[in-house]
Amino acid sequence: MKKVIIVGAGPGGLSAGMILASRGYNVEIYEKQNFIGGRTSSFKLGDFTFDLGPTFLMMVDILRDTFKLADRKMEDYITIKNIDPLYSLVFNKDKIFYPSRNMDFMKEQIEKLFPGNYEGYLRFLKNEKVKYEKLIPCLQVPYGSIKDFFTKQFVTSIPKLDAHISLFDKLGEYFNNDDLKIAFTFQAKYLGMSPWECPGTFSIISYIEHGEGIYHVMGGLNQISEGMAKAIEEDGGKIFLNTPVKEILIENGRAIGVKLEDGKKALGDDIIINADFAYALNNLVDDKYKKKYTKKKLQKKKFSCSTFMIYLGLDKIYDLPHHNILFSKDYKKNVDETSKYGIVSHDPSIYVQNASIIDKSLAPRGKSTLYILVPVPNNRSGFNWDKYKNSFRDKILSLVEERAGLKDLRKHIEVERVITPDEWEYDMNIYAGATFNLGHNISQMLYFRPHNKFEEFKNCFLVGGGTHPGSGLPTIFESAKISSNLILERDGLLHPIANI
Repeated sequence: MKKVIIVGAGPGGLSAGMILASRGYNVEIYEKQNFIGGRTSSFKLGDFTFDLGPTFLMMVDILRDTFKLADRKMEDYITIKNIDPLYSLVFNKDKIFYPSRNMDFMKEQIEKLFPGNYEGYLRFLKNEKVKYEKLIPCLQVPYGSIKDFFTKQFVTSIPKLDAHISLFDKLGEYFNNDDLKIAFTFQAKYLGMSPWECPGTFSIISYIEHGEGIYHVMGGLNQISEGMAKAIEEDGGKIFLNTPVKEILIENGRAIGVKLEDGKKALGDDIIINADFAYALNNLVDDKYKKKYTKKKLQKKKFSCSTFMIYLGLDKIYDLPHHNILFSKDYKKNVDETSKYGIVSHDPSIYVQNASIIDKSLAPRGKSTLYILVPVPNNRSGFNWDKYKNSFRDKILSLVEERAGLKDLRKHIEVERVITPDEWEYDMNIYAGATFNLGHNISQMLYFRPHNKFEEFKNCFLVGGGTHPGSGLPTIFESAKISSNLILERDGLLHPIANI
């Protein structure tokens, strides 16, 4: 029985721990916080329960397969519910679009709001399905060598990459209306990027939503982490909370364990790093062991935007869809200010989740939770959140009241929490508060992203948004599957269904 030490109990670390524990490895997970899940955790304000971070569940089959690799059924650990319409997209009070997987409803809406574009939507579904089926397998394998670009699988997918074109321009191949293009490119926010800079490769994200659906986990997406932790402990794995790791121990070019903040050491055969990548390299690894990822070189990397968060417990339930995007009047200016110029917009776009409309477990009877997210520059911008936190909070609540039609919102607030990029950076140990991790420009993808089998020293593996394939829950689950399978294959213990 080999021992695997995992730094961080986020979704990547928990996924890897669940898979390896099921195959007989002695798994120990060390987590700084007093809770599991990292950004995919929950917290309570009085009788109200909130997801800290992600609220969209897509590509359910990847999560199902992750549980299957641990010889478990996903349905035994979480309950999911399909959401349709997918979300409301509010351009202005007279233009609200409700994308849906109901084709008749979609045709009716597109012809009403964006006349003449329904045929383009049908082409989008057809062409992007082919692209999705070509590209997804390319993201499910490690890129530890430049030679991995020359596999038959990758070479035949090159014509579908669309890396030469922006995401916004790619959608221009289907639609002639800018607002409709935005409706299929705002998903770049999942990557912390602008649709005008994000590679056209990522048009598959909007296809995933429309082709496979969006889901809610009853009790919140935090229940995924809770289910994985339960599975790990069922197989004898251990999760240590309130136990920060101070240093990765390295001898003769090989990771051999971790040194904890209290001075104790935990030794293992393999180390998996699930902490935020740039934070871990800057704080947990001595400079003498780094060549490719020194502090100076990390500073030259492109990082995603951050997020300003408001969590509200309300004494009423608003008649508002589960997911809502409230677009700024000039969306391109807004995203350019956020991702290109590092400016906090005066007219930001806002995401609002009203989960209590379908999940009554999150709040007391007759009450609700409201989750508000605003993409903002990461802390490289130098913005003074201490000074402007309260005024920005007031601005956002006013915009939500106006754009979402939530009259007298402030009068119904019982409890509240606000998180700025500063809290993301200093409380959650996220480099520069960049909540979506390293940027997803082509020069930081596939082989050019930190490898799952870490190249700076041996017996060290990476999982999470900072490694291949990238950020977002489905890709984080894939990173865990890739890294776990590298260990299992090396030890001759690869699961019979490892190719799922």
